[in-house]
Amino acid sequence: MEQLLDHQHRSVDGSGEAVEPAWRRPTSGERRWPVALATAAAVGLQLALPDRFSLVSRFLLPVIEAAMLIALVALNPNRVERSAGPLRLLALALIAVASLANGYSAGALITRLIDGSVGGTAGPLLSTGAAIYLTNIIIFALWYWELDRGGPAARAAAERDQPDFLFPQMATPQVADNDWEPRFADYFYVSFTNATAFSPTDTMPLTRWTKMIMLLQSAVSLVTVALVVARAVNILR
Repeated sequence: MEQLLDHQHRSVDGSGEAVEPAWRRPTSGERRWPVALATAAAVGLQLALPDRFSLVSRFLLPVIEAAMLIALVALNPNRVERSAGPLRLLALALIAVASLANGYSAGALITRLIDGSVGGTAGPLLSTGAAIYLTNIIIFALWYWELDRGGPAARAAAERDQPDFLFPQMATPQVADNDWEPRFADYFYVSFTNATAFSPTDTMPLTRWTKMIMLLQSAVSLVTVALVVARAVNILR
């Protein structure tokens, strides 16, 4: 695989020298604001859920997430190019807390749909299901972004050659600019398509952890969508 990637991904500049693509050489770090906005959107979606779908209180975990996000932005506001241990641990803890909150909400919704304690009207049911579903997409996009090749700071420093996700631009570099490298928007797209198609689309998981985490996302999305839509259709009838 490494020899194949080396052969495919080297291009030639105007002087005839072989040039590594941006995703394989050190570059400036990715800007913080797209990830911060996506995280803030996830927090807002969690706050919009009724209390019965939240752990303890709908404010508890989202407020913790918001505090962590503010700390991250304050400590590293511009480009994500610092791989300091505390910063990375804080980022991973933020995603873990958001995952816990949304996982509890999804579990509570599924449990209540099965025992019939929710789902009397289609509107609130669909809005709750949509909030959990969209939050799920954002959270898994954050996981993919934070874990692929050691995280955004490690990718910017080109610390690891072997990718966890094989994007089309990596497999067919002739269709991409030599300065292309995966950004948060690319991981968000991977998460969205995996949640809607319940399988990888144009970007392939190469390592076992990526396969397992994509499998988990597909399973959560499939169960949530299937139960919510089935109940809503039954109500509308």
